[in-house]
Amino acid sequence: MDRTAPLGPIAVMDADCAICTLGARMIHRIDRSGEVRICPVQSPLGARLMAEHGVDAVDPETWLLIEDGTVWRDAEAIIRIGARSGGWGRLLTVLRLIPRPVRDGLYRRLARNRYRLFGQADMCALPDPEFRARLIG
Repeated sequence: MDRTAPLGPIAVMDADCAICTLGARMIHRIDRSGEVRICPVQSPLGARLMAEHGVDAVDPETWLLIEDGTVWRDAEAIIRIGARSGGWGRLLTVLRLIPRPVRDGLYRRLARNRYRLFGQADMCALPDPEFRARLIG
């Protein structure tokens, strides 16, 4: 990550995906610190961050969590967001009980079929001004 990227943890995800939009809303609810910024992959910054980490920004099948120069992907990114948020978010750490290859396989299968299973939504159209303040890009 270079110096033009915002400081603090950044969750990069597909803003057109209904399940990602739900995930972004959950980040907003459970991250009481307000530190985690949400970056749509469709934004210039989101596309750049995805490309820098080897992810196809046109058809992103992954989430990224970028924190303190470390990048986590897929289910591990989701688990880390939950763990750092505390409270109910810590329940996501239970996913670590699933062996990583199985967990990653399930994540990839869900990601490939996300539009068919959950439909599409526009994360950036959410009216909550506090949520919109977390969006960067």
